[in-house]
Amino acid sequence: MQGLVEFVKTLGVTRIAAMAAVAVALIGFFAFIILRVTAPQMTVLYSDLAIEDASAIMKELERQAIPYVARNDGTLIMVPKEQVTRLRMKMAESNLPKGGGVGYEIFDKSDALGATSFVQNINHLRALEGELSRTIRALDRVQTARVHLVLPERPLFSRDKPEPSASIVLKLRGSLDTQQVRAIRHLVASAVNGLKPNRVSVVDETGRLLADGADDQVQGFSLGADERKVAFERRMRDQVEQIVSSVVGPGRARVQLTADFDFNRITQTSDRFDPEGRVVRSSQNREESSASSDGRDNQVTVGNELPNARQQPGDNQNQKQDQSKKSEEIVNYEISRTTKTEVIEGGRVNRISVAVLVDGNYTRNDQGQVVYAPRDNAEIDRIAALVRSAIGFDQKRGDQVEVVNLRLAEAPGATLAPPNDLLERLALTKDDIMRGVEMLVMLLLGLVVLFFVVRPLVRRIITPEKVAEVAAATGLVAAGPNVALVGSEQAVAISNHTSAMIDIAQVQGQVHAQSVQKVGELAEKNPHETVAIIRQWLHDTP
Repeated sequence: MQGLVEFVKTLGVTRIAAMAAVAVALIGFFAFIILRVTAPQMTVLYSDLAIEDASAIMKELERQAIPYVARNDGTLIMVPKEQVTRLRMKMAESNLPKGGGVGYEIFDKSDALGATSFVQNINHLRALEGELSRTIRALDRVQTARVHLVLPERPLFSRDKPEPSASIVLKLRGSLDTQQVRAIRHLVASAVNGLKPNRVSVVDETGRLLADGADDQVQGFSLGADERKVAFERRMRDQVEQIVSSVVGPGRARVQLTADFDFNRITQTSDRFDPEGRVVRSSQNREESSASSDGRDNQVTVGNELPNARQQPGDNQNQKQDQSKKSEEIVNYEISRTTKTEVIEGGRVNRISVAVLVDGNYTRNDQGQVVYAPRDNAEIDRIAALVRSAIGFDQKRGDQVEVVNLRLAEAPGATLAPPNDLLERLALTKDDIMRGVEMLVMLLLGLVVLFFVVRPLVRRIITPEKVAEVAAATGLVAAGPNVALVGSEQAVAISNHTSAMIDIAQVQGQVHAQSVQKVGELAEKNPHETVAIIRQWLHDTP
């Protein structure tokens, strides 16, 4: 203890304070590393949260005393990985997150007795907009959604009722095709009474109009011609690329497809008469008969004019009679007639052209080098047949399909990757790799601080004191080599500090050379004192 106290006294207050500061800094640094390494692994509980939902979730986590980390201005909350599943179930039990909008839960805590009809109507509109926003946000590519509904009331003494309308603002993850936009419009229209899909406008976060809310039946297909053409080409290209990639491998084929559309709307009306399909519509029969005679009966006499006059027996000999009969029949037939009106809508495919570029085969030779080999013609023909079947090839329509085998510029890295990767055998996930990298960085940082910060500070605190003590004891001056011997006691002091002189030589080269030379001179001039010093060393050595 006395030696320790003497050592502390020789250090001085300044060096003791410096050593204490270094010790405190080291303790804090290594405590940070230990806490960081032993801290639980955090993972995402919820992301893309609204401010209201984030505040409610944080309060719930603080109430349960669960550590959490909030990032991205509170929109992302991270919790310990082993508690994610349980916390999500607990949050779902508390109806969290609510989606950032107000739904039908607005009526759970409202005072229905003290609310006016105006407040009830506004709350109903807010609830309906919030529920529609949550439903749209459930789609895969939709990140956030805002829905605005206009539900006009029917004015008094008015026969016409204004139609409702809606507008939707979407923040997307990627892009939506025409079918998905149409699905959103029909979804909103089906949830609102009296709302038609063509009265719903859809806009994305960049201000691009996805649906203008105009009447599609009036405008026809003229406004959406380009979109329809692009959607058709994309769908057909994806089908062809999918079936070709399944044969040659993913990323080993390039497909380009062009479709020629006819967007003219044609209306045709035709009448067809069938002569075999006769039907009697009306018939008319007419018969006429007449008789005439020559003789006395034709004479105007008193006897002929008398009523019930009888003809005398001898009168028929001189009488001639003429009779005629006429029959007429009129039949009207109805011939069968077919009237056909055909409306040919725009958007007919006139021709499809497909260009398919497939890569060849890659193998390794005996030296381990990658060797390219083109595909044979039979395989190219089979691929072309698959492409024709996929697009509905019609030679009369003028369709064209070209399949060419050429070597792609990029190397097939995924195809020739060595099997049984180390990561696959160890079953390491991305989180495990990031955790290992983090611990390795902490270890390297600790070693850097230890060797490049702590060690120089400690040496700088201790070494100058030894240099001063040795210089004072030996009477050395750093500026020159003149050192005198002042007595045997000084020689003994010099011998006690020989080891210290050796340490000084590592820092200051000139002092080292001069000190060694002076020690030799002292030993030659004072042999008895030198022997005494050596004996003292042997006696002190345990």
